[in-house]
Amino acid sequence: MSFDLQLAGLRALVSGGTKGVGAAVVKGLSEAGVQVIATARSLPPHPIAGVRYLAADLSTAQCAADAARSVLEQWGGIDILVNVLGGSSAPAGGFAALNDAQWSKELNQNLMPAVRLDRALLPAMLAQGAGIIVHVSSIQRVLPLPESTIAYAAAKAALSTYSKALSKEVTPKGIRVVSVAPGWVETEAAVALAERLAAQAGTDYEGGKRIIMQALGGIPLGRPAKPQEVADLITFLVSPRASSISGAEYLIDGGTVPTV
Repeated sequence: MSFDLQLAGLRALVSGGTKGVGAAVVKGLSEAGVQVIATARSLPPHPIAGVRYLAADLSTAQCAADAARSVLEQWGGIDILVNVLGGSSAPAGGFAALNDAQWSKELNQNLMPAVRLDRALLPAMLAQGAGIIVHVSSIQRVLPLPESTIAYAAAKAALSTYSKALSKEVTPKGIRVVSVAPGWVETEAAVALAERLAAQAGTDYEGGKRIIMQALGGIPLGRPAKPQEVADLITFLVSPRASSISGAEYLIDGGTVPTV
């Protein structure tokens, strides 16, 4: 049986598309024949042939609106929207270390870019009666680390709830909405964190990885996910092969979350 994902010729916007999971999603979709526009704060040093890159700071409302307008001007519509952009720069120290500005920054990086892009691009999807939106959340929405990721985890929890609500509204109109919640993924940022923890503990990179896994309560699989593994899941979910899937959230965490 052929397992052609039937994606060739479709149009996709991927936010946060130059590093980590976002870059892997861009690569996977492009290889499947999708026309891709990728956004990021800065253009990549090694762009993927055939991919269009758009420099945009989506943490601001104006830049998000400008990016959406650029996509619509180029294509007139869109078939796939993958909201990958996210991350955290909040300081350690628990709740007391987070002021209003830091809370606002986390929400504007992890929740509002998706809300704004969806709001700007959904009308075109609704007009054509078809489309798929993916929100990349995090298992930290159910496993927050109070030392340093309270605001990030809260923003991702809000993203997952928003994703579910949006799916109930637009799925009857032909637009599928799904959420993907990775656990620890071995991105460039994750490697840098493991190396820093390793140096502080006087161990090697593998030792740094073990420190992170212990902080998460263990990863039964014994390793973090690779960006390509998350991208493969997303590539399947946006394909017509997954046409009956909407309103669900998929964990890809090596078994980290210990509950059903």
